[in-house]
Amino acid sequence: MQKIVVLDYGMGNLHSVASALQKVAPADEVVLATTPEQAEGADRLIVPGVGAIRDCMEGFIRPGFVPLLNRCVESGMPILGICVGMQIMMASSEENGGVDCLGIFPQPAKFFGKDLYENGQHLKVPHMGWNRVQQAIDHPMWRNIENGSRFYFVHSYYVPAEDNEAVAGITDYGVQFAAAVTHNNIFATQFHPEKSADAGMQLLKNFVDWNGAA
Repeated sequence: MQKIVVLDYGMGNLHSVASALQKVAPADEVVLATTPEQAEGADRLIVPGVGAIRDCMEGFIRPGFVPLLNRCVESGMPILGICVGMQIMMASSEENGGVDCLGIFPQPAKFFGKDLYENGQHLKVPHMGWNRVQQAIDHPMWRNIENGSRFYFVHSYYVPAEDNEAVAGITDYGVQFAAAVTHNNIFATQFHPEKSADAGMQLLKNFVDWNGAA
């Protein structure tokens, strides 16, 4: 039995993530950890997140999750970031007037802008709803997921796909952006797999089976 830890730092409803994990890994233990001590003995780590980046960073730093995450990165433990959980791993975000993030990935998170157009049509921000993800690389986390599958997004800030060696998946919404990034034992998605029907459940199942290697 594996211990799958979902970090709870007060940002977003984590029960949908935990519920989805319990469906794809019924024999494993799923723990919502509010302290690093509760994450002790983890085999896998999930960093979710919904909300403003400044609040997310404060909520993540306060309980001591930064040293925990760094130890997990260094140990090779499989790590999954979801939505703002992906963005806090970036170098910075334009949200809240500019916020320094964890810098695990060197890219920034940028604002889509108010005047966003595609094919002459004005696009609403936040980007909310289903969109196709083109797999940029062959990766175990994409196993049994058809290229171009639709996933569910809710976000106003994006990580650029251009000149981004970490990109694992790409989506278009007025601009090409990173739907997923990866480096070594980290895989992070801008979309919400727990809200993305069969493709999302398959990605979570792949995470449960992933050994942390590309």
